Amino acid sequence: MYQYDQIDQQLVRRRVEQFRNQVQRRLSDELLEEEFRPLRLQNGLYLQRHAYMLRIAIPYGMLSTRQLRTLADISEKYDRNYGHFTTRQNIQFNWINLEQTPDILADLALVEMHAIQTSGNCIRNITSDPFAGVAADEVVDPRPICELLRQWSTLHPEFAYLPRKFKIAISGAKQDRAVILAHDIGLLLKEDDQGNTICDIFAGGGLGRTPILGVLVKENLSWEKLPSYLTAVLRVYNRFGRRDNIYKARIKILVKALGKIEFSRQVEAEWDHLKDANDNFQNQEWLRVSQFFTKPEYQPVAPMSQDELVKGVKSTEQLAFKRWLERNTRAHQQSGYASVVLSLKPHGTAAPGDASTEQMRAIANLADLYSFGEVRITHEQNIVLADVEQTKLFELYQKAKKFQLAIPNIGLLTDIIACPGGDFCSLANAKSLPIASAIQHRFDDLDYLFDLGEISLNISGCINSCGHHHVGNIGILGVDKDGSEWYQITLGGSQGNQTSIGKVIGPSFDAEEVPDVIAKIIEVFVEKREYLESFSQVVTRIGIEPFKQKVYASIKKENTHA
Repeated sequence: MYQYDQIDQQLVRRRVEQFRNQVQRRLSDELLEEEFRPLRLQNGLYLQRHAYMLRIAIPYGMLSTRQLRTLADISEKYDRNYGHFTTRQNIQFNWINLEQTPDILADLALVEMHAIQTSGNCIRNITSDPFAGVAADEVVDPRPICELLRQWSTLHPEFAYLPRKFKIAISGAKQDRAVILAHDIGLLLKEDDQGNTICDIFAGGGLGRTPILGVLVKENLSWEKLPSYLTAVLRVYNRFGRRDNIYKARIKILVKALGKIEFSRQVEAEWDHLKDANDNFQNQEWLRVSQFFTKPEYQPVAPMSQDELVKGVKSTEQLAFKRWLERNTRAHQQSGYASVVLSLKPHGTAAPGDASTEQMRAIANLADLYSFGEVRITHEQNIVLADVEQTKLFELYQKAKKFQLAIPNIGLLTDIIACPGGDFCSLANAKSLPIASAIQHRFDDLDYLFDLGEISLNISGCINSCGHHHVGNIGILGVDKDGSEWYQITLGGSQGNQTSIGKVIGPSFDAEEVPDVIAKIIEVFVEKREYLESFSQVVTRIGIEPFKQKVYASIKKENTHA
């Protein structure tokens, strides 16, 4: 993992001192709220429905166990014994007292963490593949590029006040696990014929009120040129992005308005003044950063098949362990190792993405014992232990079960992505968490879930789409209707190499109807499914009309009967 140098540490420490002074001035009413608001947002502090929420950056989703234990301590000392991991690979604490915020930031600074640029109209936390550096299908390890761009973008003076927030996602594998097309900028790293790292750049992606997938604006760019090319993109956006309408201020609206060809032309014209300047990366910078992303000291162990792993387990535990291996482990570059996904999606007992103080400490202990002291956060709001010896998998599984971290539902219907919604967020139109809980209770049969196969279900409490509902196979959006909470359903969204935006099936439903609606949708899938077809394949083949007819006929009949 990357380690701060003296410059990093000094920058973060001074930001803490600066914010401590700003908080004191606010508490003494020297600063009014409208004056304090931009200052607190620069440090990731939001004012939510019931309290302040602090969003802490986890750059490209990587944590040391020391850092995770600090987050557990913060949850215990300053919050209510839990934290919420987000789709941006960050963590949020929802019950923060303003006067304690500088102390939290000071605690974070001691373990090389901060909340800088987790809010505001700036370049936000850069996200990436949670299996970076270990994925069997990886072409280029994206972590050095992620870190170089993190350093380049942190407190960049030219891009501190963009028209709106700006999000970058980076992938270096054959399979996109960072949803790069749904971001303002998506970077796909690859190699040319000589083995040099090059990059395809997608611009203008984003969800929210107007969901749009990014378009390819630059192919085969040398990695060294990334700062100058991204500067050109951001300058065009900064100059022409709309500032008169918050809903039309994202770069996706500009790219859509100009068109791919004209937008690319303007970027190229700006880049022509920059591409040979001093802003580009140098090879020594790659060498400086890449030393922090070397391979751990793997043991020379023989690979084991699933049958071999299950063979030595008690017969009463074999089925459950086999399911966990199928759903919660991933292929690894190193022979005899696997990556493990710990589920933060218990069936109805906690909100998706929430980890208790006890669980965070348990995860840190497991990572120290089995994964070289490192933890990854996924944008699906789960936890990855990237480097686990296959011979230790059952031992890890048994220990994870004690803390409700071994539910074998990764990629299944109850592996729900959800924002905090109306329970916390002041922007939300409706609650997300009770809907997620109701669906998990409705589909609590693991046998049935395994038979259904992979289905992604994403929930957002408002049009800002923090739950990424547009790219869920099933998407649920909370909407306000005459002061009441209702829920709109989309079908056909997906992420990965075939990223797509779901389509709305029709009028929205009240909260009590949503579990029944999901059940009817699943009934159509089961009825229409051909041999081994996935949910996405069925929706693609038959369209949304059969689902729509089933759902609305059933709901109308039930309402008439009532």
